[in-house]
Amino acid sequence: MRRWAAAFVVIVLIAVGVFIWISTRPNATGTLELARTDFTSLPGWKSSDPTPALAAFRRSCGIILRASPERGMGGSGYAGTAGEWRGVCTSLPKSSDRTGARRWLESAFTPFAVSAGRDREALFTGYYEPEIQASRTRHGSYQTPIYGAPYDLVTADLGLFRKELAGLRIYGHVSAARVVPFPPRADIDAAGLSNTPILLYANDPIAVFFLHIQGSGRARLDDGSMLRLAYAGQNGRPYTPIGRVLIAKGALDRTHMSMQAIRAWLVNHPGNARPLMESDESFVFFQEAPIGDPGLGSPGTQGVPLTPEASIAVDPTLHALGVPMYVVAQAPSAGMGNLRTSFASLCIAQDTGGAIKGPVRADIFWGFGSRAESIAGGMKSGGLLYVLLPKALVARRGSHFAAGQSPW
Repeated sequence: MRRWAAAFVVIVLIAVGVFIWISTRPNATGTLELARTDFTSLPGWKSSDPTPALAAFRRSCGIILRASPERGMGGSGYAGTAGEWRGVCTSLPKSSDRTGARRWLESAFTPFAVSAGRDREALFTGYYEPEIQASRTRHGSYQTPIYGAPYDLVTADLGLFRKELAGLRIYGHVSAARVVPFPPRADIDAAGLSNTPILLYANDPIAVFFLHIQGSGRARLDDGSMLRLAYAGQNGRPYTPIGRVLIAKGALDRTHMSMQAIRAWLVNHPGNARPLMESDESFVFFQEAPIGDPGLGSPGTQGVPLTPEASIAVDPTLHALGVPMYVVAQAPSAGMGNLRTSFASLCIAQDTGGAIKGPVRADIFWGFGSRAESIAGGMKSGGLLYVLLPKALVARRGSHFAAGQSPW
């Protein structure tokens, strides 16, 4: 009984502390505003293929339908409650071509343009599922540990305490009756972590660093087998993009910044690579998982496998997980230098990320393999972002969703 009481106190302390932090942090990203529009105003909608997103939405609906109808969808509250999404989740067509999928979406949803105050320009980046080379034993070049979750890791789902915090989690452990984060990356690199399992040893510390940045990946073992490394938590420390550090030092130019440029700098500056990587205090823990469907990614924050080009990471303090969002952007063409192509596609908000903050900010999941890596690494695009809300919810909320008005 004492153990359960202590655990409850720990989680409450974490939740309260994070709620205070979220409530008092400066809002430098603009105020979320929604403006009602129609599908004919969505650039590229008529020629888009929403079927991958519809399959992704079906997986999200599995989570939504299991939630209490009264539970808020999360974010800033505009998406209402889980009960207000049951209608669209239960009426999903079992199968449909792209024309039928668009027709159903148009009958079930109302689109809203998302903006940060008067600024409608969105920023889109990309992420992917990397592959690393690893072994279950430490030998030869396999010297970089990949850690599982510490045995004393404490995780709090803040949505259980405040409905507006759905999708937010905090990580830490208890030390001397205080809830504290785990050591920063530099300390873990230097001294390791006690009370923490080592899952694998990798042969490239830079590859492991990018595995941490992406949050999940696949490991090809030295016996030829492959497994997933799914996200299991992190050390509770803030994430610092090392690209920003390189720009501040004048080592790389902002206009040519990409994941590939950062990786090349690390490889070409071996004496400075580790200190640069350790400027990011955040450290990710993993768990082994079977590959399952090789066409899908590891589960995102919502708990469902990510769908290439149809799952996005958003700011969970503003946007609810599981909602459909229409993205209009420019994406790199894999292997074609600076050539960009139009990307206008329905996606589902199913993940979060340390650098994804603000109303018009999203990270597009591109999948697994060299093509996904090439596109995600060079993805940085302005564009437009829309959210689709169930018509029944919009009708029920009445004036909250009048054209041009936004209570958020």
